Amino acid sequence: MYFFLMNLAILDLGSISVILPKAMANSLLNSRSISYSGCVAQVFFYVLLAGSNFAILTVMAHDRHIAICHPLQYETIMHEGACIQIAGGAWISSILYATLHTSGTFAITFCSNIINQFFCEIPQIIKLSCSDLYLIEIGILLFSSFLFGGCFIYIVITYMKIFATVLRMPSVNSRKKALSTCIPHLTVVSLFLFTGTFAYVRPPGHTSSEMNVICALIYAILPPLLNPFIYSIRNKEIKTALLKLTDFGLLLVKLG
Repeated sequence: MYFFLMNLAILDLGSISVILPKAMANSLLNSRSISYSGCVAQVFFYVLLAGSNFAILTVMAHDRHIAICHPLQYETIMHEGACIQIAGGAWISSILYATLHTSGTFAITFCSNIINQFFCEIPQIIKLSCSDLYLIEIGILLFSSFLFGGCFIYIVITYMKIFATVLRMPSVNSRKKALSTCIPHLTVVSLFLFTGTFAYVRPPGHTSSEMNVICALIYAILPPLLNPFIYSIRNKEIKTALLKLTDFGLLLVKLG
């Protein structure tokens, strides 16, 4: 589990680093410019990291399923070599996925170079198309929806099996311990899916550029920002630090 958490932490750090530094630099310089090659790189690496993120989250559901439903076989199935191979497969497949997306996006002929977003977001780039080649990327996006939908269904089925096993456990402490390892993962998956759904599955119509930016902030910045807190909340030292920070904040409010 900690091996996959390390991968998730790297992916969260990477996805933030792809977007925020350039956005902050543009904000400080009162600019909105980005080079063509910079935009291509931003699309490629963000899709790579977001795809890898969801692949690792899907693998983590499988890891929890083996640990809880087949504990005696866990060391045999999820040994170090298997974990490295699974994580490597997630990264390699995401590289191919990002290459497909980036190629489909930048094969388009653009009528404008003004993107109504604080980073190179694929839906906003497609809106600049003045050729029918944008249909290729639309097809890739539909394929992506089925792919992510399949992973989501796998996670749901896996957790149905996990909860069925947990309910059959005779000890209350065993149930609590099993669920405590699943809740952070379920929270992160829900956050990833709900923020992405909120951003992309919206009623058709004219959406203001401000609303587009807010939606992008919710799905691109919020999950990587909250994931470390979600997975660290079970750590006693983190809990103590958060309680101290909360107490200090309440003291400042009272003094104010």
